[in-house]
Amino acid sequence: MVRRPISRESKYLYGAWIILLIYLSPLFILGENAHIRVHDNMDSNIAWYRVLVHSGQLFGNIQAVIPQVINGLPRDTFETEFSGIVWLHALFPAMQAYAISQAITRVFAFIGMYLLLKDHFVKEQELSFIRVGVALAFALTPFWPSGMLSTLGMPLALWAFLNIRNQASGRKEWLVLLLLPFYSSFVLGFFFFLFAMALLWITDVWRKRKWNFKFLISITFMVLIYLMTEYRLVYSLLLPQAPTSRNEFKESVLDFPSSISLMLKNFLLGHTHVMTIHTYFILPLLFVALWKVIRQKTWRNETLFLFLMVLNAVLSVWYGLWFFKGWQPLKDQVSLLNTFNFSRFHFLHPLILYLLFAIGLKIVGQGKGKWKKTAVVLLILQLLLLFTLNEEIRYRIAGYPSFKEFYSTQLFEKIDRFIGKPKYTYRVASIGLHPSISQYNGFYTLDTYNNFYPLSYKHQFRSIISKELDKNRKLKHYFDHWGGRCYLFSAELGKHYSFEKDSDKEIDHLQINTKAFKKLGGRYIFSSVPIVNAREDHLTYEKTFTDPHSVWKIYLYQVR
Repeated sequence: MVRRPISRESKYLYGAWIILLIYLSPLFILGENAHIRVHDNMDSNIAWYRVLVHSGQLFGNIQAVIPQVINGLPRDTFETEFSGIVWLHALFPAMQAYAISQAITRVFAFIGMYLLLKDHFVKEQELSFIRVGVALAFALTPFWPSGMLSTLGMPLALWAFLNIRNQASGRKEWLVLLLLPFYSSFVLGFFFFLFAMALLWITDVWRKRKWNFKFLISITFMVLIYLMTEYRLVYSLLLPQAPTSRNEFKESVLDFPSSISLMLKNFLLGHTHVMTIHTYFILPLLFVALWKVIRQKTWRNETLFLFLMVLNAVLSVWYGLWFFKGWQPLKDQVSLLNTFNFSRFHFLHPLILYLLFAIGLKIVGQGKGKWKKTAVVLLILQLLLLFTLNEEIRYRIAGYPSFKEFYSTQLFEKIDRFIGKPKYTYRVASIGLHPSISQYNGFYTLDTYNNFYPLSYKHQFRSIISKELDKNRKLKHYFDHWGGRCYLFSAELGKHYSFEKDSDKEIDHLQINTKAFKKLGGRYIFSSVPIVNAREDHLTYEKTFTDPHSVWKIYLYQVR
């Protein structure tokens, strides 16, 4: 029996899977010694999942609260029980759940982009290196971990929708639309994507004068699945609720020049939650491709490329304008404009930019000699750049703590034993380190980092730190007009939350209202720096705690 030779595309695919496996391997090999993102990850989401799972309120009703945080954080502040990432954290230890989630997301990001390019945008057999290479590059982007497939699942969803739109679908496309809502977020990606799909359907009706009911039903179907999985969010938006911290949220504070600057920054550099890493190689390639289209007068053949180029720029313009202070009077009148972040249309950028990357490579690569070599070199350089941004490489070099060092379970077990009381009988707060660390270790905290929580509690907590806020205008504005970080702020520390044990920083003039702190149940303060005037603040120094497996030195203070 003669064996067929392995095709060039199959070799590319095998190579891509091997690279993806190597990329993910540190998470599984190093475990809790791995280095991962802190911002909007270890300082928040990972601790949230742990608190939720341990609270016994995973399936709590609409009125349920979680007493471990701020004396009763509403259950609806956390993820829905239909979220796949929540179930990973319910079934596995936190770091294993994180690693599995990364693998799921990147694997389906690769599959989705590859299928989308192969079936719709880069069909040519001789350009297989483009569709495989761009799919791999897309899967290696440093996406926001708790977003899951909110942005990286868009190519797979678009593939399914385009097949349905073209009357070329089967069961697998509908299965994609059914399952994606269980491993992605409606408000952090797919609301904006589905809005775009609705516009595409409307455009088809207008241009072709035909109602593609199957396409319309598919969009409606996915929306309904999201409304079911995100029923807690739907309830909070549609029915009257007690005011939350988001009622004081004022994000449109920039003057027009600053808004323009933000537009350019977003266009050139992207955004931390949807990092596309397009500045160095993708953007120059796109301008080269645009130059070729204009020079060769082939714009009629490249209308999709030109449309996506314009759309990419428009999304950045919209993002910058959303924060222009001219919006604020309208936002004050329409609460939904404060409670829902419509600037996030820019979450479509990863899909659009990597589609543009593939089409741009196709335009440049179709030339002979140096042009094809240029396309290959830029694709390889982009892959190398993304690989070097692997979390383990990036955060280890930057000096960030590992997962184990950050949460420091052994250190906080020492503190727990020293206090010697059941954790539910007292409340703590932190200075110089994130409250998520205390929460992860089971302590009941008065401070927190959450998207929204009762406005009444924000005002109660503010009375503790009001004097410190009065000392620092930026901190005052940060807390009063956002308040997501409900922290024991110190004017001397500013907006810095991670003072490790080798720091020589100290607080000389802390002024907190310990009576208000105690009234909320507060008994202990965990500080990563010494508080020199502790006695003046009616705080008693108890003991300093260290551990070789921790980056923190915790100074324990008790309210007198």
